[in-house]
Amino acid sequence: MSEQMTTVPAVTGYHHLGLTVCDIERSEEWYGKVFGFQRAFVEPHNEGTGFAVVMNIPGTPVFLGLDKHDAHEGEQFGEHRTGLDHLAIGVASREELDGWVQHLDALGVEHSKINDMTEPFPAATLCFRDPDNIALELMWM
Repeated sequence: MSEQMTTVPAVTGYHHLGLTVCDIERSEEWYGKVFGFQRAFVEPHNEGTGFAVVMNIPGTPVFLGLDKHDAHEGEQFGEHRTGLDHLAIGVASREELDGWVQHLDALGVEHSKINDMTEPFPAATLCFRDPDNIALELMWM
């Protein structure tokens, strides 16, 4: 990084997240049922080595790309490897986490108990995994 730079150029937020998955149809169905994502479009990878199913939660700016790479060897996600550790998604209130427990139970999605904490600030989390073992966390703070 240049020592002459005094300010960091602005960003407006995260645009989308791309997840490499083993079975794109299974993941598309799962993210649709669990989060309400719907397919927006399919996009080929620039290098011609696969494609992404780009999904959106209707009425929101939340996008998710499910990526299929031709060279993928079918291995499950592991947070102990370099790359993504987990994905944390915010919810508006602590009570919404109770609703998520009911929703996940109705879908048969295994999850942690809600972890309420007071330090370093009031917060609560609910953890679970997608079909590729990607660690997901719903968080209120």
